[in-house]
This record gives sequence, C-alpha cells and structure tokens, in this order.
Amino acid sequence: MTALIEEIVGNTAVITMNNPPANTWTAESLQLLKVKVEALNDNPQVYALVITGEGDKFFSAGADLKLFADGDKSNAAKMANCFGEAFEALSAFTGVSIAAINGYAMGGGLEVALACDIRIAETQAVMALPEATVGLLPCAGGTQNLTALVGEGWAKRMILCGERVDAEKALQLKLVEEVVDTGAALDTAIALAAKVARQSPSSVKACKTLIQAGRNMPRNHALPLERELFADLFDTEDQTEGVAAFLEKRKPSWKNC
Repeated sequence: MTALIEEIVGNTAVITMNNPPANTWTAESLQLLKVKVEALNDNPQVYALVITGEGDKFFSAGADLKLFADGDKSNAAKMANCFGEAFEALSAFTGVSIAAINGYAMGGGLEVALACDIRIAETQAVMALPEATVGLLPCAGGTQNLTALVGEGWAKRMILCGERVDAEKALQLKLVEEVVDTGAALDTAIALAAKVARQSPSSVKACKTLIQAGRNMPRNHALPLERELFADLFDTEDQTEGVAAFLEKRKPSWKNC
C-alpha cells in the first residue's frame, strides 16, 4: 500500500494520505512527505500542492497512539523530529499549499493542515489538537501555527481545554478559509490551486516568504525586505514575461525562473 498517493493535475500536485482507516502518520510516511515536497520544489512545472485524505471520514487522525504505548522516550523524540521536519518542509514549499479537509483532522492531522497556506474544510469536518488529553502535546508546529491563525485565546481553548471545533466554528475563528459541502473539498482546492497558475511562480514564492516573515520578523525589518525582493524579481524571466504579456494583451507563459 502506498502511504501517500501523488498525482499531477495541470500545475498542481495532489497528495492523498492513504493509511486506513484514519490516515495516520508513521515515521516512514512523514519522511516520504518531506521527500515529495522537496522534489516538488525542484519541479518548475508545479506551482501548487493540495493535500487531502483517502476516504470520506478522516482527513487524518495524526499519529497512531500505539507508537507511544511503550513509553520509549527515544522513539518519541524520533517521531517528533519526523513530524517537525515533514511539516516544516511543507510550510516551506515554494508554491501554494492547500489542505482539503474532508473529515476528522485530529492532532498531527490538523497540524499538517496548519502547515499549509490555505485550508478548505467540508461541512462535516471536525478539528482538534487533543494531545494533552493523553499526556502529550502538539509537537509538529501546532502550538505555534494554530496561535498565529486563531489567536492565543482560542489556541488555548483547543490545546489546553481539548475543545473540538466543527467546520463552521473553524471558519468563524479563521482556522479555515472556506467551508464546502461534503465531498467538495478536493475539487474546490484544485480549482483554487489552478488560479495560482495564473500568477508568476517567482512572485508567489517571494510574496509567500514575506507573508510568513511577518510571524517572526519585526515590521521595520520586513518592509525593507519587501522592497529588496521586489527589486530581485527583475532578475527573473517571469518578471520580463509578465510585463510583456500584459502590454501585449496575451496570456503569460511562466518559466518559474
């Protein structure tokens, strides 16, 4: 069985988590995700990435708790590193990443969605970071990424109080950007990803760098960086092509360089 199914749709890579019944993560599948994302970074024809879960009940339930039943600290540290490296690689993907949340997104299953740029949830989806309920904590960016999206108060409610949120509540909290009907998340995500192909991939990469820099960089440092990266785009073929296409009233042909 392939733990991660990859398909290329136009300029979009679709990765499906495929570990039934709950699409849980293993050390091997996490390492595979990192490898796949890094390979996609090197593919100039891929501008966006969509990640979803196989089946109609689970997006992903995170880690299988049986992995931690023996209390082995070294094993726990290994898994934490695998989670961190995989989801940090996803967060650093040079294109636009979209989570199509088609069911329960729990623990590491929510954290992989939090590592994405955009989240689309089906109406039946339920999201939670319940690690403290079993004596653990979110170790794959959950404490940081959730707080950045929803603020400290609701991050504490979800992490410290173990509150679950449904799709409508997640939309209200800005945990997700859109809620769609059951079965529609993947198609909606692919359609949104297709819009990315209209943008210069070189510009998208620079803009994403700047937006994410706002999480940990003072504004007086980010603003000069914005101007620097703007000027750097004039070293790219995409900048020349974009302006020329506009003036010639035609569709640009991006080269991602």
